[in-house]
Amino acid sequence: MNNKPRYINAGGRLLDLQTPVVMGIMNVTADSFYKGSRYNSDSEIAGAAAKMLGEGAGIIDVGGYSSRPGAEDIPEEEEINRVRKAVKIIVREFPEAIISVDTFRSSVAREAVEDWGAHIINDISGGEADSKMYGVVRELNVPYILMHMRATPRTMQDNLVYDDVVADILRWFGERIFRLQSEGVKDIIIDPGFGFAKNTEQNFELLCRLGDFSVAGLPLMAGLSRKTMIWRTLEVTAEEALNGTTALNTVALLNGADILRVHDVKEAVQAVRLVQKIREVPLRDNDRSL
Repeated sequence: MNNKPRYINAGGRLLDLQTPVVMGIMNVTADSFYKGSRYNSDSEIAGAAAKMLGEGAGIIDVGGYSSRPGAEDIPEEEEINRVRKAVKIIVREFPEAIISVDTFRSSVAREAVEDWGAHIINDISGGEADSKMYGVVRELNVPYILMHMRATPRTMQDNLVYDDVVADILRWFGERIFRLQSEGVKDIIIDPGFGFAKNTEQNFELLCRLGDFSVAGLPLMAGLSRKTMIWRTLEVTAEEALNGTTALNTVALLNGADILRVHDVKEAVQAVRLVQKIREVPLRDNDRSL
C-alpha cells in the first residue's frame, strides 16, 4: 500500500497534502530546547501565530510540555492551563487557523478539541504514555500524529539499541496503526521521531531511508528543526542551526515528507516551493539525479 491520502480532514477543513505542509512550532513552556520557540504572554502568542500564518504555515502546533531530552515532568493541570490559553488566543484571533496540540495526555487532547477548538492531536509517545489516548482520538474524530519514541523524554536517550533502526520503527508503527485503524481512527500521520531515542547516526540513517516509510501508505511528518543532530554535527548552537535545518528539511522533502514541523516557517515554505519546482522539471530518459 503506497498511495498516501491526498487530504486530511481537520475539523471539517480539508488539509491539502498534495503540496507538503509546514507546521509551525509554538511552545508555551519555559524550558523547550530552542529559546526562540517559547511564547508565553498573550501578545507573544498572538504575534507568533500571525507571523507563522503570514509566512505560510498550514498548521500551528501548540505544546505545553517540553519534550527535550531530560525534560522534567509537569502536572497535568499546568499543561492544561498553558495550552488552553494559547489555543483560545489563536482561535479567537485567527479562526481560520488549523491547530494541533502536542500532548501525550488524553485529558489534554479531549479538552483541546472539545472545549478550546483544536483540530489535530500530536502525540510524541504514540499512545504509549496514556492507554486512553486511542479511544479519545476515535471519539473526537480528529487526525492523530503517531510518533515513535521509547520510554519518556527524561529517559529516552538511555535506550538506543536497534537491530535495524528503520525496520524496527516500521514494525512498531505497523502494530499501532493496526490498533488505531481497528478502533476506527481515520486520519493517521506518522512521524519517525528524529532525536527521540535515537543517536546522531541513527537520525541520519532515518533521514536517508525516509522513503521506506511510504510502505505504511500514510502521510509522513518530519521534525528536524534545530535538533541536536544538526548543531552538533556542524559544531554550532541550536540558535545557529537554521541553515542546517533548511538543508535537512530539503532532503526530507525529496525523500517523501508531507509535513515539516519547524521553528522557522518562512524558510521551510521556501524549501517546499523549491522542491516542488524540482519535481515539475520533465524527466529525460526516465533519469533524475535528485
